[in-house]
Amino acid sequence: MTTAPVTPTYDTMTVDLNRVDDAFHFAATGVSGVTLDIDGSLAIGGHNAGARPMEMLLMGLASCSAIDVIVILNKQKQVIRDFRLKVDGQREAGANPAPFKSIHITYLLTGDLDEAKVRRAIDLSMNKYCSATAQLRPTAEITWDLEIKS
Repeated sequence: MTTAPVTPTYDTMTVDLNRVDDAFHFAATGVSGVTLDIDGSLAIGGHNAGARPMEMLLMGLASCSAIDVIVILNKQKQVIRDFRLKVDGQREAGANPAPFKSIHITYLLTGDLDEAKVRRAIDLSMNKYCSATAQLRPTAEITWDLEIKS
C-alpha cells in the first residue's frame, strides 16, 4: 500500500504598508492591528520618523528570541525581574544589497535564575524555535552571550 505525499500547509501573514509623506515615512499595520512607523535615514531624504527596515529585522530577531526564552524560563519557574537584549549587526559597508553578515546578541537578565537553564533556553530559541533566526542564519553568523544579575 502506498501513501499519498503529504502536502504542506502554510500560515499566511499579511502586512499593509501606507506611505505617510512624500519621502520615506510609512505606516505598517499587521494582523495584530498595531501600526509601526518606518522611515529612511536623513542621508537618503528620510525624516527619522520611524525605525529603518534593517533595524526592524534586528528588532524582530531580538523579540522572537526573547519571547521563546521567557516562555521556556516561565515553564521552569525561573523568576525574571528584568529582561533586555542588545543586538549588534554587521553589514558590508558600501554593498548593495547589504545583508547582515554577522549578528551578536547579548542577553541581559536579572532575577533568581539558574544559569544552566537560561543557557539551555537561549540555545533552544536560537537553534530550534526562533523563526527570525532561521530567516537570518543563511546570510549571517549569529552568536550570543549572556549576563545574569541576581
